[in-house]
Amino acid sequence: MKRAGILNRQLAGAVAELGHGHGVLVCDAGMPVPDGPRLVDLAFRAGVPSFAEVLDGLLDELVVEGATAAREVRDANPAATALLEDRFPDLELVSHEKLKELSAGARLIVRTGEARPYANVLLRCGVFF
Repeated sequence: MKRAGILNRQLAGAVAELGHGHGVLVCDAGMPVPDGPRLVDLAFRAGVPSFAEVLDGLLDELVVEGATAAREVRDANPAATALLEDRFPDLELVSHEKLKELSAGARLIVRTGEARPYANVLLRCGVFF
């Protein structure tokens, strides 16, 4: 058994398969999940696990070279806005509709139990060297 890091076997395996340039959408429970990308659904109950918990767990294991979120987050979810701006100083903002379109090209989607609106971010994997 792993000692630390991501313990969920589906998520740990999916993370291990990611490469440079692959997209990972971390999303709230209400985000429409497109057909195509691999889905790891962690949602258990409303708010569990939270967007922040899952995002920070993934950031501990991934090299991220870019991040994109919906600009609507700024008005609808101040907590998610603060989290995203703290983690990603160069955060790109697009319309929620555009984020949904971009998510179809993700390699992996991780659905959280987050129940606050627009708690979604599309990560672009980088390399460690």
